[in-house]
Amino acid sequence: MFTRMEEMKLKPTVVTYNTLVSGLGKNGKIREAIELFEVMEEKGCPPNTVTFNTLLDCLCKNDEVMVALKMFFKMSCVPDVCTYNTIIYGLMKKGRVREAMSFFHQMKKLVGPDFVTLCTLLPGVVKVGLIEDAYKIISSFLHSSADQPASLFWEDLMGSVLAEGGIENAVLFSERLVVNGVCRDGESILVPMVRYCLKHGDNPSGARMLFERFTKDLGVKPKLPVYNLLIGGLLEADMIEAAEGLFLEMKSTSCIPDVATYNFLLDAYGKSGKLEELFEMYKEMSSHECVPNTITHNIVISGLVKAGNVDEALDLYYDLISDGDFSPSVCTYGPLIDGLSKSGRLYEAKQLFEGMLDYGCSPNCAIYNILINGFGKAGEADAACKLFKRMVREGVRPDLKTYSVLVDCLCMVGRVDEALCYFKELMESGLDPDVVCYNLIINGLGKSRRLEEALELYNEMKSSRGITPDLYTYNSLILNLGIAGMVEEAGKVYDEIQRVGLEPNVFTFNALIRGYSLSGKPERAYAVYQTMVTGGFSPNTGTYEQLPNRA
Repeated sequence: MFTRMEEMKLKPTVVTYNTLVSGLGKNGKIREAIELFEVMEEKGCPPNTVTFNTLLDCLCKNDEVMVALKMFFKMSCVPDVCTYNTIIYGLMKKGRVREAMSFFHQMKKLVGPDFVTLCTLLPGVVKVGLIEDAYKIISSFLHSSADQPASLFWEDLMGSVLAEGGIENAVLFSERLVVNGVCRDGESILVPMVRYCLKHGDNPSGARMLFERFTKDLGVKPKLPVYNLLIGGLLEADMIEAAEGLFLEMKSTSCIPDVATYNFLLDAYGKSGKLEELFEMYKEMSSHECVPNTITHNIVISGLVKAGNVDEALDLYYDLISDGDFSPSVCTYGPLIDGLSKSGRLYEAKQLFEGMLDYGCSPNCAIYNILINGFGKAGEADAACKLFKRMVREGVRPDLKTYSVLVDCLCMVGRVDEALCYFKELMESGLDPDVVCYNLIINGLGKSRRLEEALELYNEMKSSRGITPDLYTYNSLILNLGIAGMVEEAGKVYDEIQRVGLEPNVFTFNALIRGYSLSGKPERAYAVYQTMVTGGFSPNTGTYEQLPNRA
């Protein structure tokens, strides 16, 4: 197009050249960009500051900072803040911190640095341990500014410093800012540091110590964001008592918890089975005029179901629906449908499932899996298969869990051929079966006395799929091979358990003893029993039931 312009005697403007230089630079065509830049003067279109900035950006991003420096010193127009920022970026990228700082000081004589300058320069300065220099740079920058920066300024700046310089130097830098009053909003630099510690540390203790250092020793007044961040991090690490202590401390400082704070604690109580604490916190929340949201209600419903109080959970659900302000989600329906299914109330579970669309909530794969599993465990394989077909028809893509549940329920009722069909469909759909799915179909085949097929799949999972069998795999094979009288093969499987370094359990020994007893080999049955006892395993009732009577 550019060539056609020349052929048509159309004179390109500086904007045309700038656009082309930018495009060439983005595609890494540095030589072509420089060549185009050099002919601009000849064509009667001298480059402007934007042209230089565009080319410098291209050079620095492609690690050609030396060429960029030569270009900078040849500039025929006045550099602006973007020009300096680009050169500083190129130097910092190469680790040439001192030169970048020199450029920064030169820059201050001509143009005022901006936030981009700080975010480009300071992280690298802090990284090499030049804390005092970093402090002076930002102190000088803020001194020349009429207004105190907003919280977002500090959070973004500290985010860059942490990403480049790491936590130790970032803390030293932050302490200097707080102690000298340069940063009056200490919470704003504390939040990104706590977040960094939680993300990169082995546990939240480091984040808690950092919090204590800045709030107790340096006098930073913590606010809701940092409390929520730390409480959430502690709870994620199952440090419930520490989170509760921080929650109480938070309230004692007149920092009012919000719905997110309560939800963190409610969720932790629900997952850890502390249902009494969950309901107490739920009541406290309401009494403190903190309005629960959908997440809150879902947590409480799930907690009630886990406690076996399915009817109470349903009552709460219907109360919320009748109030008209509640929009249920799949996270609402999942626990309810699961609780009803596990209580043997499949008809009610199906009714609730059918009513989801009435409230604008479409069942997803997880919901289908719950209901399919419910019917499967109840031995209603036809209903489970029907739901699967409906799921596919309605455009919900089955996942590995779906197929595993179907394989399990079909094997339970002896419909192994159908289970095999779904197992094959699983692989044809692009999903990869895991050890659980293989275990289900291997066990199903074994129970149906189709041991050759079971062993084929067992070998396939190891060789073709690279899946490591677990103890369940081995125990299933030993049991079913023994029942079928294939005790030599069962013994070989036991030998493999030892060879791969897995520790057998009581079930393993009981299955072997049973196999040898059924095959009329009492001596070998008692030999296994002796191995079991001397190995430190305690026989159970099942062990003694399998042992043959001695003459």
